[in-house]
Amino acid sequence: MSGVARSSLHGCRILVVEDEYFLADELAQALQEDGAEVLGPVARVADALPLIRDEEQIDGALLDVNLAGEMVWPAVEALLARSVPIMLATGYDDKSIPPVYAHLPRVEKPLELRALLRTLRHELRPD
Repeated sequence: MSGVARSSLHGCRILVVEDEYFLADELAQALQEDGAEVLGPVARVADALPLIRDEEQIDGALLDVNLAGEMVWPAVEALLARSVPIMLATGYDDKSIPPVYAHLPRVEKPLELRALLRTLRHELRPD
């Protein structure tokens, strides 16, 4: 793999689940500019589950924990069942994340896009 591909998300298919429209759009643009193909963004678990079920390739997922009052855990379970790397985006403290998901990487809201991209690159392209 070339240095350019390794230092970007080029070729990665990233699912974005975020209910704040402007943030979802900003995330999608940043991911696309970094070379990723964005699946979604979608704003509800009910919209995420068919994508998780039907998409042949999902290389990673960025999930808002609280989607207009609905917790994202069913989507997390579906992604874990497929061994898809997950990053949670949340303004909640550690105590608000169920212990079973405590191992998942998190980024704090408000999101800083450069830091988010660095973290995603590290999670998806560790070498």
